[in-house]
Amino acid sequence: MEGIAITARAIDAINEKIGQIVSWAALTLVLVQFGIVLFNYLYSEGVIAVQESLTYMHSLVFLGAAGYTLLHNGHVRVDIFYSKMDEKKKAYINLFGALIILFPVLICIGYYAWPFVIQSWKIKEGSIETSGLQIVYILKTMILLFVGSTFLQGVSISLHSLLVIFGYEHLVEEELGEGV
Repeated sequence: MEGIAITARAIDAINEKIGQIVSWAALTLVLVQFGIVLFNYLYSEGVIAVQESLTYMHSLVFLGAAGYTLLHNGHVRVDIFYSKMDEKKKAYINLFGALIILFPVLICIGYYAWPFVIQSWKIKEGSIETSGLQIVYILKTMILLFVGSTFLQGVSISLHSLLVIFGYEHLVEEELGEGV
């Protein structure tokens, strides 16, 4: 069971690092948007590539941070009943939620996104604007970042849940400092 806890801890560390990196994109997004507004106000014109960069940063923030958000229980949850349950019942709900909902949805998204992303890389897809960013293929790759980081965090949640279900919650508490 120690191996399961170590694996879950490693996945959590990966998503924690991704979240820390992506958080800087949020700050950059705000600063660039401020700069665009200021530039438009002062010079009455915009720079298309800079304006398009907002889409890239916005995508990075939301798609890149999905696994991090799941790690920190930040996604919307209807917890009318969940919050009143003991840790073992919560673990069962988390495990079955990951197995029945999260993993199938992510597999479906990954399955349909993969050819879309590969085709974009093959042709080095760029912006339809001549002065725009010619790296649309990187933007589309963020879909796979979303699938990968969220899938990994789903595995971690499943492992944490199994530890609690089988009575090894002390391993979860040691690594998280709290319950699942």
